[in-house]
Amino acid sequence: MNPIIIVAETGSDITPELAAKYNITLVPMHVTFDNHTMDDGSFPVQKICDYYKETGKLPRTSGCSPDDFMLVFDAIHTAHPDAQILYLAYSAVTTCSYQSAVIASEERDYVTMLDTKQVSIGQAAIVIAIAELLQKNPQMTLSEAVSASKALSARTKMCFLPDNLEFLKAGGRVSNAVCLGSRILHIHPCIEIQDGKLVATKKYRGKMKKIARQLILDYIENYNLDRSILWFVRTVGLSDDVRIIAEETAKECGFQKIQWLQANGVITTHGGPAAFGLAGFTE
Repeated sequence: MNPIIIVAETGSDITPELAAKYNITLVPMHVTFDNHTMDDGSFPVQKICDYYKETGKLPRTSGCSPDDFMLVFDAIHTAHPDAQILYLAYSAVTTCSYQSAVIASEERDYVTMLDTKQVSIGQAAIVIAIAELLQKNPQMTLSEAVSASKALSARTKMCFLPDNLEFLKAGGRVSNAVCLGSRILHIHPCIEIQDGKLVATKKYRGKMKKIARQLILDYIENYNLDRSILWFVRTVGLSDDVRIIAEETAKECGFQKIQWLQANGVITTHGGPAAFGLAGFTE
């Protein structure tokens, strides 16, 4: 085993299976229903949609606390006292997690941190790629791993399309008028991750089955994505038709590998049900 162990948040949407395969430790972010807080990834995400339908309110999301990180850092250090921890963080401008890790890393000189400036599959793509690199190169140093992580973060592009704006409206991110117009005209704003921030860019009009294909084609062309792998994310409720079209489009464009992830609670709370996103690396 490489003496470098990667840590990331559950907001990366990395599955427990992938985490186990690549020796990645996931720190829980949190979702609060009224006064009941649950760890992200510990409950069916349909619970979020049901809660909104029943109450008209969204649960609250929160990042990892210093205690969350301390527990993880100490557990890793106890099990692997000679290992270095490389924390590849969820975008620092969107959550308190990174600052919590800074606090938790005090007097723990075996922890190194890097802001990936990504969320969900954007973060996952970086984390998994670095984990694969460490497995293939067991002699890789921490400095080399950090340099590779920085280079890969700079090449990562991610976006998503919400199916509707109800959850964004409920969260105070769009107005009632914008939400209504979107619903009537079938307008879907493309949300891109730019320098760690979520930015609405191009608007797509039509049913998700149609515009998912166009989004993929546009994104590949705009950023000249590396054809080795394309990442897709879906929130609960995305139709099989959209998934099939997305995969067919990626294959037509020459991608060698397609990796799907199911969004956990944090991403679902912000994106809403039946949302679709993609991520890849620029050439």
